[in-house]
Amino acid sequence: MSQTINYIQRLTNIPSPTGYTTEIMDYVAREVTSYGYQANRTNKGSIMVTVPGTNDQQHRILTAHLDTLGAIVRAVKPDGRLKMDLIGGFVYNAIEGENCTIHVSKNGHNISGTILLHQTSVHVYKDAGTAERNQDSMEIRLDEKVSTEAETRALGIEVGDFISFDPRVVVTASGFIKSRHLDDKVSAAILLNLLKTYREEKIQLPYTTHFYFSNNEEIGYGANSNIPEKVVEYLAVDMGAMGDDQQTDEYSASICVKDGSGPYHYELRQHLVSLAEKGNIPYKLDIYPYYGSDASAALRAGSDVRHALLGAGIESSHSYERTHIDSVQATERLVDAYLKSKML
Repeated sequence: MSQTINYIQRLTNIPSPTGYTTEIMDYVAREVTSYGYQANRTNKGSIMVTVPGTNDQQHRILTAHLDTLGAIVRAVKPDGRLKMDLIGGFVYNAIEGENCTIHVSKNGHNISGTILLHQTSVHVYKDAGTAERNQDSMEIRLDEKVSTEAETRALGIEVGDFISFDPRVVVTASGFIKSRHLDDKVSAAILLNLLKTYREEKIQLPYTTHFYFSNNEEIGYGANSNIPEKVVEYLAVDMGAMGDDQQTDEYSASICVKDGSGPYHYELRQHLVSLAEKGNIPYKLDIYPYYGSDASAALRAGSDVRHALLGAGIESSHSYERTHIDSVQATERLVDAYLKSKML
């Protein structure tokens, strides 16, 4: 697991809110090229790595997405602070008090700041605890000597500049991994580690397989294009959602039976269950009620594939997230077992 954990730490520390993913895609391209693979770029900026298999008549595709939640500058306020517009599906409460970085497009500079409620101080504002957190009440306090709109604009900041949130990656002695953006950089780390392992150990997969690192999943249309015609099976490696009425935990692989798009392919799901049971891999079956994936986006776009979804269990998804090494390991083992198995 050490190499996968290293990848998780590296990936989570590279800012990549949807729409601002060039740096992380360049990193992945360099990494897979160093293994001896070819990194094929799509027009949207995603990366496809094709691994030839024994059978080239039927293909598989696996996806993990590298884009994350984030924000974009909405306006510069008269006092020099920033209003923001959210990128991805989350609430302002999840980022209150978070440090962030504004990526200034005019000059390439990065400027740090903190996301706060306008009326934060309980010594001044009576409604500090009860005020609704929304686009009008939340703002970014810049770590610069600015108190007017003109002074902030003099830094080069403009509407449309991307904002990334500090990941705060921590790996505890007890095996927990805490960070923002574990969705879906855990899965991307797993795919990178498997690609590296297959090349080093000269493992040939039974079917030609495409490893697709997408960069638009958080806004709903990640890997819904560029799917080769021979692809029969589509496995989205994403995250398992935890909460009330959920079976998913932080110590198993989570196999999704249904999300907001509808049920996943029953036979392919059962195939994953069978592989987990044969391999003594801890797993949970679950429904993610407010969720979509690269695979569901592909089906909406008209792809004729069998689709499935699995991932590590992520606690507090779309906030300051957490998982455990046990869940990462179970997920990696199940993906590996699937890639080496026969198709339905």
